[in-house]
Amino acid sequence: MATARGLGCLLTLGRWRRGLGVAPQSRAFVAVVPGVSQVDNKSDFLKKRCHRRHPGILQLSCVRLPQALADAAQLLLLESSMPITEKQVQALTSYLWSRHLPVEPEELQRRAVYLEKKYLENADSSKMEEKLHEAVLRALRKTTYHWQELSYNEGLSLLYMAARLDGGFAAVSRAFHEIQARLPEFQPKTLMDFGSGTGSVTWAAHSTWGQSLREYMCVDSSAAMLELAEKLLKGGSESGVPSVPGVFFRQFLPVSPKVQFDVVVSAFSLSELPSKADRADVVQTLWRKTGHFLILVENGTKAGHSLLMDARDLVLNGKEKSPLDPRPGFVFAPCPHELPCPQMTASKPLACSFSQAYHPIPFSWNKKPKEEKFSMVILARGSPEEATRWPRITQPVLKRPRHVHCHLCCPDGQRQHAVITARRHGRDLYRCARVSSWGDLLPVITPSEPPPSPAQDPPES
Repeated sequence: MATARGLGCLLTLGRWRRGLGVAPQSRAFVAVVPGVSQVDNKSDFLKKRCHRRHPGILQLSCVRLPQALADAAQLLLLESSMPITEKQVQALTSYLWSRHLPVEPEELQRRAVYLEKKYLENADSSKMEEKLHEAVLRALRKTTYHWQELSYNEGLSLLYMAARLDGGFAAVSRAFHEIQARLPEFQPKTLMDFGSGTGSVTWAAHSTWGQSLREYMCVDSSAAMLELAEKLLKGGSESGVPSVPGVFFRQFLPVSPKVQFDVVVSAFSLSELPSKADRADVVQTLWRKTGHFLILVENGTKAGHSLLMDARDLVLNGKEKSPLDPRPGFVFAPCPHELPCPQMTASKPLACSFSQAYHPIPFSWNKKPKEEKFSMVILARGSPEEATRWPRITQPVLKRPRHVHCHLCCPDGQRQHAVITARRHGRDLYRCARVSSWGDLLPVITPSEPPPSPAQDPPES
């Protein structure tokens, strides 16, 4: 039998941490078992911590808006000359969630050619041919999603704040928590938020790294949104003292290629762009301005996930190298690999999404905790070998008597349905799996050895 040393050890942020002046984590050896790998009970893997706090735990408790932000939002809605109703909030929330990406011109042309051929095949008179153009246009109108750009004036900005301020804050807080939990020594000084909207990213970043952040650059094309975000910072007025210092507002991205930020964020903004080409241009620009992390967040739908995977591949496969920062990129989260997403290549594609509980703005109809379902991708500058490559739990963990079902996205780019028991996989791994949740990392690694025989494989999902 191969020794534990020969099988390999858990990957850490080794080289990256050394670059930051931090010693790498102690290595934990693993032993092969059918289907998954088992933490060696003799290693110092848990470092005398309880299983409930194992290194893969990334859970974030129910998020609550900062009190100053919640108070300012309520004040602005009370003073508004345009009353915001529960029905309006629910309608906008549903619309934003169900929104599709705009149809690309190439796809529209393909559909038009197909319909033209179909009508010509069924044409039985010259009169039909004369009206062919009108018939094709009429069919396209009925079958094509009519995407429209939202123009955020004062009224729609207030409505968006009532509908999305709290949920957006929760999703971005979870993304920031991923970095903070895995790299507690990372202390960013500058942040840029593209499509800043109501400024929820600024508040979430301040709650996470308020001691180190010195500059927040909020970029949004809507002047009304920027004005609303500034009022929220000043307690709901135009003359108050900002709750978060060092915040600047702009309607356009900084032009100079020399300007970089430690953290760059785009939350629910790429889906507002009218075409794939526009999204590609923005993603490339944001990546050039990224010093350490680029965080992209969208709705936890197939459309949102697909959009993020396009952005991820664009950065990873990009041949354009900035002379000011030639460092390549790798996926920090949620993928433990740079391979094609197994959720999208499956026979039944699924969105890779996560859920974060939060306390909503306390309106009369809005008092119970809610769940924000979102997709995210965090890209970092460096090399993939510098990242922790532990399997990501991609669905809710099913806990059953004496066994646990975990659906994993593994470092080899494959999905795995692991049924973990204490008898087969060891007490440590079983207890770690039992206390883990959707979105956590399971701290094991599959060694680079031939897979077990089909007869020994665990049941597949």
